[in-house]
Amino acid sequence: MKYTITQIKGGTDNCYIVSDGDNAILFDTASGDNLQQVKAECSKYNMKLIVLSHPHFDHAENAEDLSKYFNIPVAYNEKDDNIFDDYKSQPLKSYGIVGFVVLNMSLKVLSETKVKRPKNRLYVKEGDTLGDYGFPDIKVVELPGHSKGSIGLVVSNDALLVGDALDNWIKPGVGHLYTDIESLKRTAEKIRSYGKRTYYYGHGKPTKKF
Repeated sequence: MKYTITQIKGGTDNCYIVSDGDNAILFDTASGDNLQQVKAECSKYNMKLIVLSHPHFDHAENAEDLSKYFNIPVAYNEKDDNIFDDYKSQPLKSYGIVGFVVLNMSLKVLSETKVKRPKNRLYVKEGDTLGDYGFPDIKVVELPGHSKGSIGLVVSNDALLVGDALDNWIKPGVGHLYTDIESLKRTAEKIRSYGKRTYYYGHGKPTKKF
C-alpha cells in the first residue's frame, strides 16, 4: 500500500504524519515550542497513534499533550522507559565537530526539560506491525545506538523513518549523538540492508540514500 508521509519541521526538529487518506499516525512529536503547529497539522486527519523513536525532548515533549488531545496511545520501546525519569540514565556522547556542537547546544535543554511519560502508552518491539491501528504495512524496527530502545518505522517498500539513528545535519550519515557507538554502527548497517527507499530523519531533509 502507498502511504503519504508529511514532514512537520519545527526549528531543527522533524516529525512526520503517515497517512492513508483520512487516517494517520504521527512519528515523533517535536519539542514543546512546536506543540500548536503539530496539533494543527494532525487535526487535519483522523489520528490513530503516536510512535516515538525515543523519548528525548525534541522528539517526545509533546507526546502526552497530543495523546490526551486526540485520545490516542503513544507507542515506544520499553528499553527507553528510564529516559522519561532522567535522560542521564542513558548519557549521550558525540563524535566529530558537528556532533560536538549539537550535543553542547542540547545538554542544557536536555537537563532542564522534563518529558512527561505518556499515561496512555504501549510498548513496541522489532517486527511489530501497526495493523491494529489500520496500518498493516508499517512495521517497527529496532535501531539501538542513539538510545537503547530507539526505533524506526518501515513504511511499505517505500520509506524508512529513522529518528536519530541517522541524521542529515550537513549530509546524510550515521547519527552524531550516541549512547553506544558500536550499536549505532550496527544499526547503520541494518538500515542499509533495507536497500533503496526514502529515509526520513529526525534532523535534516529526507533523502533517497545515505
